[in-house]
Amino acid sequence: MQKVALPERPHWRDHAQEVGFSFADMYGEPYWDESSAYAFSLEQIETDLEDPATALHAMCREAVEVILSSEALLDRMAIPEAYRDLVAESWRRQDPEIYGRFDLAYDGKGPAKLLEYNADTPTSLYESAAFQWQWLEDQLAAGVLPEGADQFNGIHEALVARFGEVFEAGSDLHFTAVGGNPEDYATVEAMGWAAREAGLGAHYSDLEKIAISKDGQFLDDQDRVMGVLFKLYPWEDLLRDPFAQHIAASRCLFLEPAWKMLLSNKGLLPVLWQMFEGHPNLLPAFFEADVSAAMAGQGSASAGVAAAFRRAEAQLTAGHVSKPILSREGASVSIFEGGALLEMAQNRDYADHPRILQAYQPLPQFDGFRPVIGAWVVGQACAGIGIREDRSRITQDLSRFKPHYILPETE
Repeated sequence: MQKVALPERPHWRDHAQEVGFSFADMYGEPYWDESSAYAFSLEQIETDLEDPATALHAMCREAVEVILSSEALLDRMAIPEAYRDLVAESWRRQDPEIYGRFDLAYDGKGPAKLLEYNADTPTSLYESAAFQWQWLEDQLAAGVLPEGADQFNGIHEALVARFGEVFEAGSDLHFTAVGGNPEDYATVEAMGWAAREAGLGAHYSDLEKIAISKDGQFLDDQDRVMGVLFKLYPWEDLLRDPFAQHIAASRCLFLEPAWKMLLSNKGLLPVLWQMFEGHPNLLPAFFEADVSAAMAGQGSASAGVAAAFRRAEAQLTAGHVSKPILSREGASVSIFEGGALLEMAQNRDYADHPRILQAYQPLPQFDGFRPVIGAWVVGQACAGIGIREDRSRITQDLSRFKPHYILPETE
């Protein structure tokens, strides 16, 4: 893994405007940055990123069963009691999932370490699936990249295949996001594009324009019944909305399904560590309440959790990250090293949520920037990656998106 300085395409900003990538620059700073790119060997992609991400997703699905069988875990993860049956029924029906994104710390040597799973409303899909692929084709044609260079990016094709697998041809799907957000719309339109290519109908409606019919079904802005709805809106927010009381009786299939809220919750991380302690792609993680109880010698942490904490205590003392169980784009995250605060996110919007502690895995540095690998899972397999980097140790909403390529194999 290396970071390589490259000439930018002469007219890439014009192309970005043509295809609606209006947020390529934000607030006077580049969001899409192709002045350099990350290069990988094929072995690094396949062995260190693709296979582990697919395996991690399978582990996450195992964790769903464990969480749903434990009222204590549902409490720790703040799943609202009124909607626990909704989550459980969604899982028992095996309501289909479409996609998710693991955020991984990786320095080119491995193993990659799971930082968190964006399993419900992951963004940067358009940049990952489409714009960086166009960058690859353009730079190959211009001779900027070596002949035979490739990219780990079958995201769009995997989405098309997944939609075709889940839904019959001609089925109508609806897509929604909060109106007026170009980044969210780009993600939703990337999904709709894949659905149309799979032979499905894809209709968009702003979230605020969705209504309820007299018989309790959801209606779009043209009063069409929504039988399938992809919503780029977090489940934890949706369940606080008055519309939530209509979900169970609406006969609407939600994408992502309700059970995915268990995987987008950072309480997943201590559950995974409890289930797969010592796994090479996991970092020690615990609910903060369990850590406090274990350190105080109290019984509110189970004997198994307390023993696991003691085994990881030295690593957590050396460095740990405090994360709210619900947050987006690094908000309300704090990093500690040797007991001292190393860095804290300026955005504190999620500071009131219960927290977990995760062992600190420093991100590698390239020219002063720290990259995070976003490994995209479509269905149940990893289909590609996108990379975000920042000078901060905490990847945030304005962190830069960087393209990548796979070096051609030498004889």
